[in-house]
Amino acid sequence: MRGKNEDKRKAGKSGGGKLSRRQVLKGAAAVAGAAAGSGAITGFPTIWAQEIKDIELRHVGVSYSVVKAIGDQASKDLGFTVTMQNLDTSAAINRFITQPNSVDIPDLEGWQAKLATKRGVLQGIEVAKIKEYDNFLPIFTKGELDGQVVSRQGISPYEAMYIESKDATDLHEGVTEWATFLPQVYNADSIGYRPDLVDKPVTEWKELIDPKYKGKAAILDVPAIGIMDAALCFESADLIKYGNKGNMTKEEIDFTIDKLIELKKAGHFRATWTTFDQSVQLMAAGEVVIQSMWSPAVAAVRVKGIPCTYAPVNKQGDKEGYRGWCNGLGLMRHLEGKKLEAAYEYINWYYTGWQGAFVSRYGYYSPVPSTAKKFMTATEWDFWYEGKPAPEEIMDPYGVPMEPPGTVRDGGSFIERVTNISCWNTLMDEAAYMNKRWNEFKVA
Repeated sequence: MRGKNEDKRKAGKSGGGKLSRRQVLKGAAAVAGAAAGSGAITGFPTIWAQEIKDIELRHVGVSYSVVKAIGDQASKDLGFTVTMQNLDTSAAINRFITQPNSVDIPDLEGWQAKLATKRGVLQGIEVAKIKEYDNFLPIFTKGELDGQVVSRQGISPYEAMYIESKDATDLHEGVTEWATFLPQVYNADSIGYRPDLVDKPVTEWKELIDPKYKGKAAILDVPAIGIMDAALCFESADLIKYGNKGNMTKEEIDFTIDKLIELKKAGHFRATWTTFDQSVQLMAAGEVVIQSMWSPAVAAVRVKGIPCTYAPVNKQGDKEGYRGWCNGLGLMRHLEGKKLEAAYEYINWYYTGWQGAFVSRYGYYSPVPSTAKKFMTATEWDFWYEGKPAPEEIMDPYGVPMEPPGTVRDGGSFIERVTNISCWNTLMDEAAYMNKRWNEFKVA
């Protein structure tokens, strides 16, 4: 069911020559807006540039999403300072909730947006002020892609994005005029492995728990995400069929954690990891040959000249598939005045293309690919989005060679990967119980 406000907005766009509220705001924003991504701030009125030059926005979140190079480029283009502060997933959500005034732009996953909204630390983002919103992919505005409904196991971005009013503390089913967060980077995650150290290509999650990899496997130690990877493994191995991997019952949680403890006590896991760098080090050193992994971590191993592959775990009936996630930009409730205006300029800057192209070069996706494409070469676009063989060398975001000519992206095209998402990172109804049991796994 769509939100009633969406229908109002659509009605305002159509006939009679009437301007919708969104169009009026877009026109006003165009007068005051910057030529973002151009490297200059000449699009700002002089008075505005003088007023905001001393503003600093603190963007806080995980390292794969909150990237210094992106903050530096935004600062250059917008004329005020953006500082990027990195924390791991658990520390970030704790910071947003317990020290909300120390953050301006929280970098939120869907499940974090749900939790932060309930705690009342966010203010709604007025969608009408987002210039490229109408060009967002339908993953975010309809909950579908390429005519297919995107999986609702876990918390999809579409389910976590909308609220009824600026100060609402409950999510709203369907599009409204207010957002909890707006997507800036997302991907479909699976397993990374060393093709030189395993005996065959990996295409199923169950390989991660295969006894032949005893002592050479690792799993992500972020409870809300790690348990999803474990569930994908156990379902792949036909050990259990979950009602909803993204919202397990206590009995399903118990089964999952008990199996993890069993594997750990048997010495199956060489390690658990919590940060990008840890996963890279484990794989590059050969301490593990297969593990939960993030796309840029696979890329980082390859940049070192070490083979590493991202498993194409395409759906097989009701099994397999990628674990999807999406990070986005929120507004903390304390923001007001010129700082709030600057925050809106910063959010809008994300959709002008520079950032979208940057994150694409390590395997992530933009919610507005049409603008990211303008900042990518034809080779980059064909490799990262179309799944075509690279006609020339592929570079990472910093210009370091990453893939030789002829390489095809692991998992194929954007459509192939994203339509094969089977579940999303989540906040379960039984989250407290799940965290308690996960801690038992950690200390086992």
